[in-house]
Amino acid sequence: MTLFRVDSSIQGDASVSRAVADVVERAWRDHHPEPKVVRRDLAANPVPADAWPLAVAAMFAPDAERTPQQRAAATLASSLADELLGADAALVAAPLYNYGVSQHLKTWLDLVLTDPRLAPGSAGLGGRPVTIVVSRGGGYGPGTPREGWDHDTPYVQRIFGDVLGGDVTVVTAELTLAALKPEMAHLRELADASRARAIADAAASGRALAERVAPAGVAR
Repeated sequence: MTLFRVDSSIQGDASVSRAVADVVERAWRDHHPEPKVVRRDLAANPVPADAWPLAVAAMFAPDAERTPQQRAAATLASSLADELLGADAALVAAPLYNYGVSQHLKTWLDLVLTDPRLAPGSAGLGGRPVTIVVSRGGGYGPGTPREGWDHDTPYVQRIFGDVLGGDVTVVTAELTLAALKPEMAHLRELADASRARAIADAAASGRALAERVAPAGVAR
C-alpha cells in the first residue's frame, strides 16, 4: 500500500512543514503492515512554470497539431497524476508563503488538474485520505491581527477535498518564526505549544492513514 508525499518548502532541513510531515510518514510506516512511500520534492525538482499553459493549450489542440512542447507538458501532467492516483493515501506539506500557497505546490496542482482523471467533475481521488500539513510563520487564528490572511489552508482544503475528491485532514503548526525573530520572542511559548500539538496530530493522522488503508485481514 502506497503513501504519496509532496513537499514544497524551500527551507530544506529547517522546514517545519517537512519536520511535521516526517512524523506523519513515520507513523504510517510504524502502523502499516506493508508501507511504501513515493515522494515528490517540488522545491528540489520544481515543475516548469510554462508546463501548465502548454498542457492547457494541448487540451484544446487536435493531437496532430500539438507542438512537441505541448506533448511534453501533457505527458508530464499525466505522469504526475499517475503518482497521485497510484497511491492509497496522500501527504501534502503546504507552508504558508506571502499569505498564500507555495508557488511550487500551486504549479504542480495546476498541472495535475489538466489530466482528465483529476479534472473538476471527474472521479478524482474518490474519497482517498489526504493529510495536509500547514506551517505558518505567524498567528492567524480568530482574534489575531492576521485573522483571515491565511489564503493557503482554505485553498488546499478546497482543491484536495472538493475538487480532487479526497478526504482531507489538516495538521497545523503556526508561529514558526517566533524562534528566529526577536520581535516575536513573547510568542515563543505559544509557538512551542503549537508545534507540540502539530506533532501529536501528525502522529495520530499517520496512524489513522495506515489503519484506514491497510489490507483487510492484515494485523496492524
